[in-house]
Amino acid sequence: MDIRKIKKLIELLEESGIAEIEIKEGEEAVRISRMPVGGSVAHPLPPQAWFGPGPAGWDGARGAPALPLAPPSEASGQAAASESAAKKANEHVITAPMVGTFYASASPGAKPFVEIGDEVKVGQVLCIIEAMKMMNQIEADRAGRITSIMARNGDPVEFGQPLFVVE
Repeated sequence: MDIRKIKKLIELLEESGIAEIEIKEGEEAVRISRMPVGGSVAHPLPPQAWFGPGPAGWDGARGAPALPLAPPSEASGQAAASESAAKKANEHVITAPMVGTFYASASPGAKPFVEIGDEVKVGQVLCIIEAMKMMNQIEADRAGRITSIMARNGDPVEFGQPLFVVE
């Protein structure tokens, strides 16, 4: 990955106030975090998407160092929010797999992909997250009924932030 792209990501992280960003390009991946190297924040993620820090902030999954920038701003509050959202045993929280802007529909004025009370199937599109001018469809990883939508159209979302609760 080009060092200029990494510097640009660091600038975006500082300007937006987000706590962490992870970008993958083919076989290369980089994760930039505002958390101190020893910090810990729980993010409920599917196992295939986790590239957690190893000893001394080393990203052992790809062999790249995690780049700590500053203390976390809202990360611990979001971890608490995701834990409280998953209190009920039959509920599943779908979280943001990336940093970006949340969109509930395919275009302004269009009908939202899902609404509270809708039944969803595995693989059904729930929303779009725009990240670095790329539109990423976020799909349901579990079938069920949408009981809560925790982001509004146009809201910025962070990595690991709860988006939907499926029952």
